[in-house]
Amino acid sequence: MAQYELMYILKPDLGEEAQVSATEKVQQVVEGAGGSIGKTDKWGRRKLSYNINDYDEGFYVVVNFQGEGTISNEITRLLNINDDVIRSIVIRGDE
Repeated sequence: MAQYELMYILKPDLGEEAQVSATEKVQQVVEGAGGSIGKTDKWGRRKLSYNINDYDEGFYVVVNFQGEGTISNEITRLLNINDDVIRSIVIRGDE
């Protein structure tokens, strides 16, 4: 299994409960795609470099996980559908 790092940005206008719910949904997406989560870091609300969909801030979350080779495509597809996620990226780590 390969090591991956997922960073995603949630909408800043979500409440505390909605942020927790969105984070749990993303964890379910990773586990549903066959991955196993190692560590989740919540960086909190930060200013964006440029506006995305009229937002100038976002709630950053970084997830380290393991999975098979095609998992990154499935996670990217599912996060693009999620309305709470402004932007996401999956990076394969060194082995």
